[in-house]
Amino acid sequence: MSATLLPFIGWTFLPNLVTGWIQSIYYGFSIRAGDPKPQPGSPRYVKHRQRILFIVIVAYLLYTIYEVDDQLRRQGTFYESLGVAHDAGDRAIKSRFRRLAAKHHPDKVTASGDRAASGGHFVHLKLAQDTLLNPTQRFAYDRFGPDALNWRHCSSIGDYLFQALGKFGPTYLGAGIMMAILGVTGHLQWGRFWRYLFSVLLLLLEFYTITRPYWPPFLDNAINPVLIRLTSHPPLLPFQLLALARKTTLSIFIALSQLGPLLQPKPSGSATFSSTGGINPQQLNRIEQITQANELEASRLLGLDMAPFIGDGHGIEDLKAKLKEWLVQNTIRNDPEVRDAMGQVMGRRRLGAPAGARNTRQTTEVGRA
Repeated sequence: MSATLLPFIGWTFLPNLVTGWIQSIYYGFSIRAGDPKPQPGSPRYVKHRQRILFIVIVAYLLYTIYEVDDQLRRQGTFYESLGVAHDAGDRAIKSRFRRLAAKHHPDKVTASGDRAASGGHFVHLKLAQDTLLNPTQRFAYDRFGPDALNWRHCSSIGDYLFQALGKFGPTYLGAGIMMAILGVTGHLQWGRFWRYLFSVLLLLLEFYTITRPYWPPFLDNAINPVLIRLTSHPPLLPFQLLALARKTTLSIFIALSQLGPLLQPKPSGSATFSSTGGINPQQLNRIEQITQANELEASRLLGLDMAPFIGDGHGIEDLKAKLKEWLVQNTIRNDPEVRDAMGQVMGRRRLGAPAGARNTRQTTEVGRA
């Protein structure tokens, strides 16, 4: 279970982490030593990060699909264990099992360690033969995988189908309700059409695959022939196709959530204002959050500065008096009218005046005359 969920858990931090590494390496190769690098937040930096993040997300999407397929291949199938084709008849299956039994039967192995391993493999081969020779179990195995062999009270194809609907039906129903709630609340707006489309296609694919007495034609006549002729990949069984389709769809949903901010059109300058001429409410909320954070930080820093005076009432009163006096004096001296008056007064007493005072040049000339 952990190995299956690991690629999906990686979606939460790996794309941004890898993007930061690649962007640093890219700047190290593309920018000469001594030249300034784009600063975080600058348009050039953001543009490069968006492009790299897009490539990383697509690459990780392909990797998760490959990871799921690799897990299915390593698990193997009963057909691969017996070495028969998926359309092999009873005679071919029995003949192949007799050959493998003569080779892997525990009585044919002399070493004790090899005998235990051979015994387990022989039991697996026996289970594979019994399953493929039973038409009902073979139908269930092809469509639901080896887990279907452990389903209780299933003696007919209808029992297996009813059991499968009870297992997978609530999953699709819960996913549909969750997507509807997220759509109503305004989440996952970008790519909503594609999410619904992929969900419906997956549901139709699964329903069609498990309810037909034969394999899907596109799997038997298109996908598997291509895999056999062009790759070393073994043919896919219907349950492997469905497992791959489910996890691929989930990966696409996660990728759409991360690609949305990169692909959706950015609002123009006029779009940042509402129809009433004011600032967008989202921007107001953001400004309010920043203001509150600054106030908290300022209060924290002021508390650190006042830490030496805690418990010293006389020192606090003395500090307040000096701060009050400094504020009054600083306000008075920075007032333009006060600076002009000071310049005129000082101009009568000596040459020159404070910087910024009016009539400095006239006062200087009168003093010299």
